[in-house]
Amino acid sequence: MTELFLKGHRACAGCGSVLALRYVLEALGKDVIVVNATGCMEIISSQYPESNWGVPYVHCLFENTASVATGVSRALKHLDKEGTVVVIGGDGASYDIGFGAVSGAMERNEDILYVCYDNEAYANTGLQRSGATPFGSATTTTPSEMGGKGEWKKNLTFIAAAHAVPYAAAASVAFLPDLQAKLKKAKQKKGFRLVNVHAPCTVGWKINPVKAVEVARKAVECGLWNLFEIDDGKFKLSRPVGEAPVAEYLKMQGRFKHLTPKQVETIEEHARSVKPELEKLEKANVNFQRFL
Repeated sequence: MTELFLKGHRACAGCGSVLALRYVLEALGKDVIVVNATGCMEIISSQYPESNWGVPYVHCLFENTASVATGVSRALKHLDKEGTVVVIGGDGASYDIGFGAVSGAMERNEDILYVCYDNEAYANTGLQRSGATPFGSATTTTPSEMGGKGEWKKNLTFIAAAHAVPYAAAASVAFLPDLQAKLKKAKQKKGFRLVNVHAPCTVGWKINPVKAVEVARKAVECGLWNLFEIDDGKFKLSRPVGEAPVAEYLKMQGRFKHLTPKQVETIEEHARSVKPELEKLEKANVNFQRFL
C-alpha cells in the first residue's frame, strides 16, 4: 500500500475517518489535489508547520469547500492540466454548514470528487448533533436526558442523486474493497461525484477504539447503513440489506446507552422498513435523472 496520508497525525486511537483517508488516497493515487474542510481531519493533519498530506492540499472553511474546489477544478481546465480535485469533508461541512455550496456544485455538475467522512456529529467542536446524527443518539446538544436526537438522519447520497449527478455512492470503512472500487469508478467519471463513507468516531460514539471497524460492520449488517451506488441515475445495492437485530449494534455504543426499549423498537422498525423499499427501487431499474 502506497501511503499518501502520512504518519504522525494527531487523531484519536481507532479513528474511523483516518482509516477512510488512508484508503481514499491509496485508491485515488498521487494525481489529486485535496481540498479539505475545517473539521477533525483538518485539525489532526495540518498543524503548521507540519502536514500529513503526501499530495497537494488546500484547507478551507466549513462552508466553502465545494466553492474552493470548483475554483481549483476550473483552474486546471483553464491551464489544460490533468488531475482530480478531491474534496474531503465531514458531515458538518457536507450535510449542514457547507450544504449550500455543495448543492450548488452538484447542480452545476462541477468536475469534483467529493468524499464525505460521515462520523455522525460535529466531532471536533465538542460532539454536537448534525444532520447526519442518527435518531436517538446522545450528543451535547441532544443529551440523553432528552432522549437523544429526535429526528432521523439525512440521506446525503440520495440528495446528491436528486441533483442528477453522474455518480453517488454510500460506502463504509468496514468494507474497504467496496470503498476503493467505488472511488476508482468515480475517478474515471467527469462531473460531480459523491462517495459518502460511514466512519465511526470512537469518542463521540463512546466505543472501544479497537472495535471501530466492528461497529461500522454491524451498522451495515443490521441495515442502519446500507451500501449502494447510483451510477448515471441507476440505483444498485452493493450488498444485500442487512437484517441483524439493531440492538446488537446499539449496545456497542455509549451514545445509545440511554435508549428505552420503545426507542430501540422504533429504530428496529425503521431499519426493517428500508429493506423492501431499497430492493424495490433496485428491481424497478428506476433512473433518477429521468424525473428531473
